[in-house]
Amino acid sequence: MCLADLEFDYINPYDSSSRINKVILPEYIIVGVLFGFYLVTGHWIMSLICAPYLYYNVRLYRQGKHLVDVTEIFNLLPKEKKQRLFKLFYIVFILFLSLFWYGD
Repeated sequence: MCLADLEFDYINPYDSSSRINKVILPEYIIVGVLFGFYLVTGHWIMSLICAPYLYYNVRLYRQGKHLVDVTEIFNLLPKEKKQRLFKLFYIVFILFLSLFWYGD
């Protein structure tokens, strides 16, 4: 939502990047805890499904590319929108599988 507001110039880049950067670390922690939960409880298929997303997040964090830069946000706007949309669909897919496949 912040990226769409930034694209239509409803919000300035500083506010947009600070809002996005506030949720990145909790997102990474939640994905790690979810992966660990699936691993400990023996849901091997779900942990394998979560592993690429966790690996991607860890790789971004280790490279220092996990935070949105205020000065580069306009240049990276299309890439960031695609990345965030893909992450959203991936999380919805994992949630759907968790609710309906393991919901028995």
